[in-house]
Amino acid sequence: MSLLEDRRTLWVVAALIILLFAIANLPWHLDDYDQAKQAFTSFEMVKKGHWLYQHTPHERVATKPPLVGWISAALFAVTRSWEIAWRLPSLVAALALAFVLFRAAKDAYGKVAALIALSAFGLNLLSPRLSTLVRTDMPLALVIFLIGLLIWQRVRHEDEWKLRDQVYVFVLLTAAMLIKGPIVYAFLLPGIALFQLHRGRTRRPRAPKTNSGNAWPGWWPWVASLAMFLIWVGGGIRFQPGFYEEVVMREFVGRFGETIHRPQPLLFYLPHLLHKFAPWSVLMIGIAAIGLRSRNWRLRSVLREMSPGTFWLLYWSVGGLIVMSLIPSKRVDRIFPVIPPLCLLLAAQVALMRVYRWSTIALAFAILFTGGYTGWKVITGYRDHRDALAVFGRNIRHEAEAHHWRYEVVSAKDEGLLLYLRKTNFIRPADAVTEWNTRNLDALVASKEKAAVLMRDLQGAALSQFQSNEREQNDQDRGYVLITR
Repeated sequence: MSLLEDRRTLWVVAALIILLFAIANLPWHLDDYDQAKQAFTSFEMVKKGHWLYQHTPHERVATKPPLVGWISAALFAVTRSWEIAWRLPSLVAALALAFVLFRAAKDAYGKVAALIALSAFGLNLLSPRLSTLVRTDMPLALVIFLIGLLIWQRVRHEDEWKLRDQVYVFVLLTAAMLIKGPIVYAFLLPGIALFQLHRGRTRRPRAPKTNSGNAWPGWWPWVASLAMFLIWVGGGIRFQPGFYEEVVMREFVGRFGETIHRPQPLLFYLPHLLHKFAPWSVLMIGIAAIGLRSRNWRLRSVLREMSPGTFWLLYWSVGGLIVMSLIPSKRVDRIFPVIPPLCLLLAAQVALMRVYRWSTIALAFAILFTGGYTGWKVITGYRDHRDALAVFGRNIRHEAEAHHWRYEVVSAKDEGLLLYLRKTNFIRPADAVTEWNTRNLDALVASKEKAAVLMRDLQGAALSQFQSNEREQNDQDRGYVLITR
């Protein structure tokens, strides 16, 4: 029995993936990757009752649909912990995606290939990072994968689309629309189009047309889910000031231009994917090269032997990568939904070529590389006090509760500060002075720069001992202080 066939290997890999998913972003904070914007949506829902349209901490219109915010708000109602409510949706989505991926690969390609697919999904530089980020990337990837999996099963088994399957696609497409909008099209429609073209070209002459093995689930799930999304968009345009400019023009239309969002080169995603998905990207290329070499480098011979299910996985992955590369606005985490189908494609390669030795080497390297990198990030995070602002906010809340302080936060650049202090709005410096001098406030939180100006006008004010630790030693003007009476 090889190491990959040993059941204990599966349990060790699964336990390691769960551990990495849980700890990768420690110490937790909201100061990067727009986490504060996403966290604020559910916070505003609970505190202000804005369930359909939300804002950012700086009072601009939130640009993402509200489904993940609804889930976080529901989790807060159960757990009464914002940290759990914000991060659990991504973690549960990551674990669910890993489980569904493993089961699908095991049913189609066997236990060894399923182990490699699971390892490829969990042991790379993207999955652990996104598993507890307060973002919509992981829930979106789960929904897209479930849709692609339904198509894969219809293609593999040459089944026709039934009404029940179409309803599933409609529900999942609607969920994807309410998570991140029509970006779901970029990851699915190109692959469907390529597969349908391939299917039409490889059909035998005079063969009867049939819907069995069709990748297209029909028009109505796509049209109906788009209609649901457009209802939300139409309501925002009609009733929410600034929605058209921020959401329609800046968030959606602006992605295709080069003036609003910073454009990246056409091939931006390819080297990043090769790096972030290593060593599995190298293993996939190596197995493909071995397959071509065994057939004297005749690509047509390889394509003729490829099953429809494998073709769909290839077109699904490559189609999404191509279309996302054509969009000028790029960021590495946006390409994440192509990772799960690439893991299934790798499982198909391993099952076909039975390259167990090289797969074992790749697994060992992935454990050392991903585990070491994640551990290093966590250690340096605590050493460098990456959560300094979160700790500062927690200490202020405890002091305010103990002394029954009425306090506010003076407008600041760091969006997460508002959430750390559990406030729904910043207060302008002039209003802070007025409220303080009329004794409506007992404490103020302000940046060091603004505090130096405010102290001249605040009657009976003193700087407290509570200050945020500097995360950047060379920037002594950064940081926040607590002003008390």
